[in-house]
Amino acid sequence: MENVVIKVGGMSCQGCVKNVTGALSGVAGVASVDVSLEAGEARVGYDPAKVSTNALRTVIEDCGFDAA
Repeated sequence: MENVVIKVGGMSCQGCVKNVTGALSGVAGVASVDVSLEAGEARVGYDPAKVSTNALRTVIEDCGFDAA
């Protein structure tokens, strides 16, 4: 299991946090998700054999936010 911190741009409320958290939690290989509105980031515990960090960024972008 590995951890990554992804900067998330464009979140403005707890609804945004809930959307990003739900989307990331539904990805196969993701074990934990902690999204912070204040910090503008998502901390994700994931299995690199099942999902890549680029795929995680794409999930966030598909929600309508910037991911770096």
